[in-house]
Amino acid sequence: MSNCDDMRKITVSIDEQTYRRARIKAAGQDTSISALAKRFLVEFAAEESEADRLIREERELRERIRKFRAAPRLSRDHVHEQRR
Repeated sequence: MSNCDDMRKITVSIDEQTYRRARIKAAGQDTSISALAKRFLVEFAAEESEADRLIREERELRERIRKFRAAPRLSRDHVHEQRR
């Protein structure tokens, strides 16, 4: 992943029952609680933020709009004629 010098250690406090259940589940997956927490945080940080998602969607919509072509405008007289 990264150089060990770039790694940050964190401390998380959880109740004893949650810790025991997590440790059992981690062992069942042949991993550690630390590895699971690290995987979760890496995936969580990689997710697209709401702001990034909106920016991406706007960019995609603008690209579609550029490809849009409207018919020639109708004259004012023609529009009023249609209403009669």
